[in-house]
Amino acid sequence: MNFLAHAFLSGDDPELLIGNFVADSIKGKTLADYPLRIRDGVALHRAIDCFTDNHAVVRESIALLRPVFSKFSGVVLDIYFDHFLARNWAQWSEKELSEYVLWVYKILIRRYLVLPPRSKRILPFMMAQNWLVGYANFHDLERVFRGMSRRSNFYSGMELAVIFLEENHTQLEKSFNAYFPDLIQFSNTMIGQIPLSEK
Repeated sequence: MNFLAHAFLSGDDPELLIGNFVADSIKGKTLADYPLRIRDGVALHRAIDCFTDNHAVVRESIALLRPVFSKFSGVVLDIYFDHFLARNWAQWSEKELSEYVLWVYKILIRRYLVLPPRSKRILPFMMAQNWLVGYANFHDLERVFRGMSRRSNFYSGMELAVIFLEENHTQLEKSFNAYFPDLIQFSNTMIGQIPLSEK
C-alpha cells in the first residue's frame, strides 16, 4: 500500500499515523530515536506490508503486472491501490477526501521536526501537488509515475503505468475491492493489539 492507504489504516491516532506514514523512511537503529507511539505506527506499517505481500489477490495482481514492470510491479501496484482508494473514497470513509487529506497534512506539519529526513524532503512536494487527492485521477497519476521513472536507476516501465491501468482498470479495481476489506480488518486487529512495538 502507498501513502494514502497507510494513513487511512492508522485510524484517528495522529502519532500512529505518523509512524505508519513515514515508516519506509526509517531505517535500522534510527527507529529507537522515535517516540513509542510512532514506533508502533512503524510496526503497523510493516505488518500491513507483510500481510499485503502474502495476500493471494495481491500476488495475482503482481503476476499481471510483472511482464511490464518486472521488479517494480509491487511499487506500481501500491500506487494503483491508492488510486482506487482515492477514486472510491466515499465507499470507505464518511469523511470527504479533501477534508481527510488536509487533516493528514496538518498532523505531519505539526510534527515536522520529528519526521525522518526523507519525509521532510517529500512532504512539501506532496502538499504542493496534493498527491493524496491526486491519486484519484489519471493526469496526476501520470505525473507521479513519470517522476518515479526519471528517478529510477534502472528501467522501470513506470512511464507506461497509466496506460496499463486504463487497459486493466476493471480487473485491478475488482482485485482491490476483494483485498482491501481483508486489510482493514487485519489493521484494526493489529491496532487493537497495541503496543505493537513490544510484540
